[in-house]
Amino acid sequence: MSDKSKMIRGAWLTVGLLFVVAALNYLDRTMITTMRTSVVDAIPMTDAQFGLLTSVFLWVYGLLSPFAGFVADRFDRKRVILISLFVWSGVTWLTAHTTSFQELLLTRALMGISEAFYIPAALAAIADFHGSSTRSLATGIHQAGIMAGQSLGFVGGMVAEQYSWTTAFSFMGIFGMGYAVVLVFLLRNPPPPAEGVDDRSGVSMREGIGKMFRNPSFLKALGYWSLLGIVSWLVMGWLPTYYKDRFALTQTDAGLFATAWLYPLSFLGVIFGGMMADRWSRKNPSGRVLLPAFGLLVGAPFIFMATLGGPLSLVVVFFGVYAFTRAFGDANMMPILCLIVDTRYRATAYGIFNFFSTIIGGVAIYAGGVLRDARIDLSYIYQTAAVVMVVCALLLLGVRKGIPITDAKS
Repeated sequence: MSDKSKMIRGAWLTVGLLFVVAALNYLDRTMITTMRTSVVDAIPMTDAQFGLLTSVFLWVYGLLSPFAGFVADRFDRKRVILISLFVWSGVTWLTAHTTSFQELLLTRALMGISEAFYIPAALAAIADFHGSSTRSLATGIHQAGIMAGQSLGFVGGMVAEQYSWTTAFSFMGIFGMGYAVVLVFLLRNPPPPAEGVDDRSGVSMREGIGKMFRNPSFLKALGYWSLLGIVSWLVMGWLPTYYKDRFALTQTDAGLFATAWLYPLSFLGVIFGGMMADRWSRKNPSGRVLLPAFGLLVGAPFIFMATLGGPLSLVVVFFGVYAFTRAFGDANMMPILCLIVDTRYRATAYGIFNFFSTIIGGVAIYAGGVLRDARIDLSYIYQTAAVVMVVCALLLLGVRKGIPITDAKS
């Protein structure tokens, strides 16, 4: 087998291995949203407090993300990924042993710390392995792992009803720690740059952040990703409750419709978005930007219509269209960053994006709980999210003006 063939096989093997890690990353953090009734029965709390469980995770996760991205740019990315996976899996197992709201809140904060280091390192490693011809698809496959983890979130509610809410946390924690040990032997670091120099010692967080915040295209992309965090976390965080209340469903059925139907379509959307962006970018340097913007403009009317009434099947279809088209952005965010930021600071850039999107998303989820305590219908929240999607698309369209034609194949 030639060296080129080995490199290609190693690049796609990395994507496959990290697909599983991405699924664990999101399953561990989101399954609590589908077992709300069981958790509240065991540990009494208000809706605002339940929303705070996700919000505190997001706030801690966001605050650590820029530093976590810098760590991935400065040090061995494989090691960062493995340590993150092992620690957050241990915290997942520990969550099953909490007995009070304060303890549960603490474990969510610890999970935010440990998970913050994974995605910037993983996406930067994939970008290092894959050139412009396959970068969006490779990123999309990894992000599809996230969708797979989210789509399995209903398992948490189902297991909680049949056994205990702690059972799923115990199992997933043990599985994740075991998988981390397996990856010690299978996961590889990306090859050095073409010039053969990979000096990470010169990486400066202050220098990198300074360059980014002087770049208008980076600022527009940051605004897009930050506002999109409101939409993403509101839908994911409160959709099981929305279905349960509006259609009088059981906890299991509500979790099933909110995750098992929604996220497979996101899975398909992120793969489709990756393939189409790679193809479009060969003819148009702005293809990786235009496709996500188009997806948001298509998806916004459907998420708005989902709140206007109708049978459950129709509402599920409307949210499904949103899930499919909104996912185009997930496949292309890191590839877009590869076009507008210094190669040395890809993970740091994504960490900054995580910081803003998760902090804002955490505020949005907590606000959703406060509004529910005030008896405000979740429909109004989702209608606002549809308007925000249009704003996001306009910001993204502004990014393409800063992409030089010569960078399209970088």
